[in-house]
Amino acid sequence: MHSQNPFLDEFAKFTQAAMGIAQTAGDEAKTAFRSQADRWAAELDLVRRDDLEALKAQVAALQAEVAALKAEKAAAEPAKPAPKAAKKTAPKADGTSGKGE
Repeated sequence: MHSQNPFLDEFAKFTQAAMGIAQTAGDEAKTAFRSQADRWAAELDLVRRDDLEALKAQVAALQAEVAALKAEKAAAEPAKPAPKAAKKTAPKADGTSGKGE
């Protein structure tokens, strides 16, 4: 909108330019913040969720495989006899243990 007053025309141009600069500065600040956040996250060695879920699935599969192998091993081993209890000698009434002292 043009007016008859050149001062108002210049003021409108100035405010429009200032708004453009402010918007550009905001975009630059957002980009800088995002890149700094990405750099900070990379330094922390964070794991992405999809990688974590894949690792959880692998661990569950390996646990099932280990359980199956343990069951297979237990079935393949012959039954072992129970270990015999060692005889203990009871102490005699006179306070000796019964061993040649």
